[in-house]
Amino acid sequence: MNKSRDLDRANATDATGDVTDHPVATGVGAVAGGVAGGVMGAAAAGAAIGGMTGPVGAAVGAAAGAIAGGLMGLGAGKALNPTAEEEYWRENYSSRPYVTSGSTFDEYGPAYRYGVDAYGRYPGRDFDDLDADLGRDWNNVRGSSNLEWAHAKHATRDAWQRVSDTIERATPGDSDRDGK
Repeated sequence: MNKSRDLDRANATDATGDVTDHPVATGVGAVAGGVAGGVMGAAAAGAAIGGMTGPVGAAVGAAAGAIAGGLMGLGAGKALNPTAEEEYWRENYSSRPYVTSGSTFDEYGPAYRYGVDAYGRYPGRDFDDLDADLGRDWNNVRGSSNLEWAHAKHATRDAWQRVSDTIERATPGDSDRDGK
């Protein structure tokens, strides 16, 4: 693929020509920020309003959570850059324990991209719970990779975890509930 075209697809531009966030990154960040923001917003609203409980308190908490979540999601979305993820894996894939000696990035690249994309499609879910579904869809996204799912899933999981860790660093608290 043309590297310039890849960069154009990874970063959209607005009407003024300024680079904007990639839609996938914004979506992943918005979801992660929305979850954390919803919890924070509900707690903040409850503390601020005191005696307001029931449906009114829930509505206020939801509105505050949506605002906080949107703001946090923007920060998390900026933390995830699909182009940077691609570059990271291109430079580091050969050092991973599951990579067969002599393999090229072209074999593993689709699995890394699949992990990044899948995390955005299934936010808050555990990779192991989705293994069968992801494996079933692997043949549709593998491109020219000759890896079977039994081997590709290690790279997919690696990319999934890297995205999860990136989102967690950009979001206060334990956003993926893994204890870290």
